[in-house]
Amino acid sequence: MASVESTPDGGTAPGGGAEPGGGPGGAVPGGAPGTVAVVGTGTMGQGIAQVALVAGHRVRLHDVAPGGAERAAAAIAGRLTRLVDKGRMTAGAREAALARLHPAAELGELADAAVVVEAVLEELGAKQLLFEALESVVGPDCLLATNTSSLSVTAIAGALRHPGRFLGLHFFNPAPLLPLVEVVRGHATAEATVDRAHELAISWGKTPVRCADTPGFIVNRVARPFYAESFRLYEERAASPATIDAVLRECGGFRMGAFELTDLIGQDVNEAVTRSVWEAFFHDPKFTPSLAQQRLVQSGRLGRKAGRGWYAYGDGGDGGGAAAPADRPHTAPPHPAPRQVTVHGGLGPAETVATLLTEAGVTVRRADGPAERGGHLDLPGGARLLLADGRAPAAGEVHFDLALDYRTATRVALACADDVPETDRAAAAGLFQALGKQVSVIEPVPGLIVARTVAMLADVAADAVGRGVATEADVDTAMRLGVNYPRGPLEWCCEGLGPGWAVGVLRALHAAYPTGRYAPSPALVRRCGHASGQS
Repeated sequence: MASVESTPDGGTAPGGGAEPGGGPGGAVPGGAPGTVAVVGTGTMGQGIAQVALVAGHRVRLHDVAPGGAERAAAAIAGRLTRLVDKGRMTAGAREAALARLHPAAELGELADAAVVVEAVLEELGAKQLLFEALESVVGPDCLLATNTSSLSVTAIAGALRHPGRFLGLHFFNPAPLLPLVEVVRGHATAEATVDRAHELAISWGKTPVRCADTPGFIVNRVARPFYAESFRLYEERAASPATIDAVLRECGGFRMGAFELTDLIGQDVNEAVTRSVWEAFFHDPKFTPSLAQQRLVQSGRLGRKAGRGWYAYGDGGDGGGAAAPADRPHTAPPHPAPRQVTVHGGLGPAETVATLLTEAGVTVRRADGPAERGGHLDLPGGARLLLADGRAPAAGEVHFDLALDYRTATRVALACADDVPETDRAAAAGLFQALGKQVSVIEPVPGLIVARTVAMLADVAADAVGRGVATEADVDTAMRLGVNYPRGPLEWCCEGLGPGWAVGVLRALHAAYPTGRYAPSPALVRRCGHASGQS
């Protein structure tokens, strides 16, 4: 089974559990026979087989483990029965689907397949041997696909006589529920093969995105900073895991924070993906793994499945319990808001804050003309309150974090320079509390939490587009559907936050950490330059 890192947070998603869209034996796009073969019958293999079944295809299951295919068929039958019980499938549709499901004891029984999808262990040699054997079994028009999430599609195809018909079809777990499929072209994959697989995924009710064979493909490549920045903030003792998670959720709009998400995924799985991408990119500092996470894995604290990871769980490790009560985010006590503030310049992406303060009854005076990036609010004791811009708070500054939407955000992070008086710290907290927000005060680190995370996501996303991995639209779609980001990184940064915002934050971070990790990619600089009309 492919090691798939992304994990849903519950609920349903388009493309899972619906009745078949076609009758029994519906044709596979680009091939006359209607048979889809799935090799490897773990969780991913079963899920892919279920997707093909409900789309109306004959499905043959094969596994090298004795009885594995039969057990998988029984498990799929049980899941379809539960769909019937929930009213999401008719009993007749279930019986028709199961009539099309056939365990196959030998590879030779897959000879009539128009498509073979492999979901066996993530071992290059094993996959190469399997596809070498399949080439001598299936017809010349059969589409061969791997569901690998961590191996090179090009390397797997290197052992084939006809690699043009081979590609990656990377489903996300659980395959019947999550709509995204990464259609991965290897170095030798024919364009017609990519078109055919793209059409197939659409016919299965999925949302396919096309990408080149690159470490991590789209999702597992672009998502690395989401975890890495949180872990780095923890290593710098900027805030606790619970606080960082709460800010990412309640201010940044992410469905889960990095610590709780990696506990759900499994620390060993997440760390292995990060290390694989880092090594594949020849130790690029943008993908450097976390020492803190490595120690967590070494200690056996693998997350929910082990009963303890970044958080302690009270269920004995079966994965069903919630975090222990001690794991609570820092929340500042109530403070009164100043009755009046003065705004100098514009607040850029945080301009809504001034509007919200006015609506909350705070008198907002404008000290100068039109809005421009880099403005601030005066606090009563002389400190300045400004949006995080990638620097650590300088003398007399209080920085507040970026929010997806300041109107709907329920929490905001603040960081204060050491010399800011207590009265102004309280006043800054009171202003956001007057807007109905909880306030988390963190250490004065550059870029705070959401701002540095979003800027880095945009940078890695722009770099992928610039290197021809995928289109901008496909990258944003992949991140929204594959890992539930509230907006695609490029749409968020280059359109929602304005041209140059991410570049400015990253350049300030690079000045604070001159390791290369935060140096904005040429692709992002060009993208933001074009967006702002600069040459």
